[in-house]
Amino acid sequence: MLQELPALTPGQYSLVFNMFSFTVATMTASFVFFVLARKNLAPKYRISMMVSALVVFIAGYHYFRITSSWEAAYTLNAAAGMYEPTGELFNDAYRYVDWLLTVPLLVVELVLVMGLPKNERGPLAAKLGFAAALMIALGYPGEVSENAALFGTRGLWGFLSTLPFVYILYVLFTQLGDTIQRQSSRVSTLLGNARLLLLATWGFYPIAYMIPMAFPEAFPSNTPGTIVALQVGYTIADVLAKAGYGVIIYNIAKAKSEEEGFNVNEMVEPATASA
Repeated sequence: MLQELPALTPGQYSLVFNMFSFTVATMTASFVFFVLARKNLAPKYRISMMVSALVVFIAGYHYFRITSSWEAAYTLNAAAGMYEPTGELFNDAYRYVDWLLTVPLLVVELVLVMGLPKNERGPLAAKLGFAAALMIALGYPGEVSENAALFGTRGLWGFLSTLPFVYILYVLFTQLGDTIQRQSSRVSTLLGNARLLLLATWGFYPIAYMIPMAFPEAFPSNTPGTIVALQVGYTIADVLAKAGYGVIIYNIAKAKSEEEGFNVNEMVEPATASA
C-alpha cells in the first residue's frame, strides 16, 4: 500500500525502523538455520525445511525493501526535532507481495511435515496453497481502496477474502484433526501448536483490516499512532508466523525423524568417492 505519512517523533520513527531491522536480521538468521538444520532430519522431511528457508528468504528480502522505503520516506528536521515526510511515498505494498508468496508456502510446509501419503499430500497442499493465495489476492483491492465503509469496497473485498480463510481453518481444524490425533503425543502437540500459531498470527491481519471500517474517525490510517502500531504489529506477526512457525515445523520434523529411527544428532556426511 502506498501511504501518505505524518510527521513522527524520533522515538516513533526509530521504533518502526528498529523493528524492520530486527525482522531482516531474524529472517536472515532463520534462513541459515533452516538450511543447515535440514541435514539433521530424515530425508523425507528435509523438503519442509527447504520450504521454511524459502519463506524466510522471501520475507527477509521484502523487509529489506520495506526498510529502504521507510528510510527514503522520512528525513530528520533537526530544528523541529521531528522526522518529516520527504515526499517519497512509503511503499507498504511489499507486504502484500510477500504474503502472496509466503502465506501459501506456510500451509504447504505444514502438510509436508505431516508425512501424509503422496496421493493425499499433493492435492491437499495444492488446495490449501491456492486458497491461501486467493485470500491475499482478494484482500488487496479493499486494502488500497479509499472507500472504507463496511458495506463499501473494503467491506466487499474483505468478505470475499474471508471465505478462503474460513476454508483453510476448516481443513486445518476439522479434516486434519484425525490425522493429527494419529500422531504420537509429542508430534500431535507440536502440530496443534503450529495450527494455533497460524490462527493467532493470521488473526492480526483481519483485525487491522477491519479497524478503518469499524472506527473510520477514531482510527484514520495516517495518524502517527496508527502508522506505528500497524507497522510494529505487522512486523511481530510476520516474525512469529514465518521464523517462529518454521522452528515449530523443524521440531515436528525432528520428532518424527527420531520416532522413525533417524539419528538427528549426527549431521549427514557427504558420500566420498571410493579410491
